[in-house]
Amino acid sequence: MPATFLTREGYKKLQDELEYLRTYKREEIAQRLHEAMEGGELIENAEYEAAKNEQAFTEGRIKELEMLLASARVIDEGAAVEIVQVGSQVTIQEDGGEPETYTIVGAAEANPAQGRISNESPLGKALLNRKPGDRVQVDAPAGSFVVTVLKVS
Repeated sequence: MPATFLTREGYKKLQDELEYLRTYKREEIAQRLHEAMEGGELIENAEYEAAKNEQAFTEGRIKELEMLLASARVIDEGAAVEIVQVGSQVTIQEDGGEPETYTIVGAAEANPAQGRISNESPLGKALLNRKPGDRVQVDAPAGSFVVTVLKVS
């Protein structure tokens, strides 16, 4: 399995979610199942069916988190570098547009609305290993465009 790039904050967040699911959520679902079984006929019990579905979803998420964390590679955000890499904060400008600043993160932490783009996204891929002053062509699903790297930190 390829490495999953995570910031320290992202790694901690996923660990916390995993701990919550393993302890509190499992216990909550077990209690719901127990109460539903006491309710009588299991074949026609909607609460039992809902709890079983939630249990399956929760166990799937636990497995997903375990795999993510097992293959995680923690990155240092803001490390002093002159080229764009995972963990870099990069300011770019499209011709005629306003400068935009993004942090390059692994796919598990990507949130474009918060300025965190995946190293696997078209823009993230195009920016990797670039330095200030580079003009970069980005081949995105909506079409190609060119940006200039203004700053890397």
